[in-house]
Amino acid sequence: MTLLEEYKALSDSWRTAIEYHHSIEQMLKLDQFVTQQRGLSTVYPPSGQVLTALRLCSLKEARVVILGQDPYHGAGQAHGLSFSVEAKVSKLPPSLRNIYKELVSDLDVEKPVHGELSHWAQQGVLLLNTVLTVREAEANSHQKQGWESFSDAVIKAVSEQSQHAVFILWGKPAQKKASLIAKHHTLIESVHPSPLSASKGFFGSQPFSKCNQALIEHQQTPILW
Repeated sequence: MTLLEEYKALSDSWRTAIEYHHSIEQMLKLDQFVTQQRGLSTVYPPSGQVLTALRLCSLKEARVVILGQDPYHGAGQAHGLSFSVEAKVSKLPPSLRNIYKELVSDLDVEKPVHGELSHWAQQGVLLLNTVLTVREAEANSHQKQGWESFSDAVIKAVSEQSQHAVFILWGKPAQKKASLIAKHHTLIESVHPSPLSASKGFFGSQPFSKCNQALIEHQQTPILW
């Protein structure tokens, strides 16, 4: 499945909202770029999984956005949800291990048994990356090829169409997107959960309890993290 085919399979609501800010011509260029890259090297996520976040979380239901940077670039990890790996993956990436460490500390819950976050997505958590593809073993290799405009359009769509959403922005690249978000939404910001920065303000930031408190205050159902 090409990227364009995957995009056309999204709901009308997503495509209409995205194309208000990101033209179909821009989508065609992205499709050409990703197709070219797949012909030259291994690209993650696999074909058909690039837009998993938008497929599992409808625009109408999106009430939390967790914004990552680009997909995991190791084999068998990225599957279209930021920070998530499929349940069959036995070794969790370091950032996800730190997210789970903070989750356990914040909510006093047991550590999840696997790294797949699709149950978050199905509750209205949009697990979005700013760049949605990457070459194997080359972090940030697909930056500045058009994905930033696409993810901006997705953020704007949620900001414009939701009465209230919680945007969780981890790290400086995510925090730069704050200007795209309307003032009536809730922003939760901290350093990134990667091993390089987690000890500098991610641990103890309590994003999960803060998110649920904001949802409750706006008469929305909290997330079962």
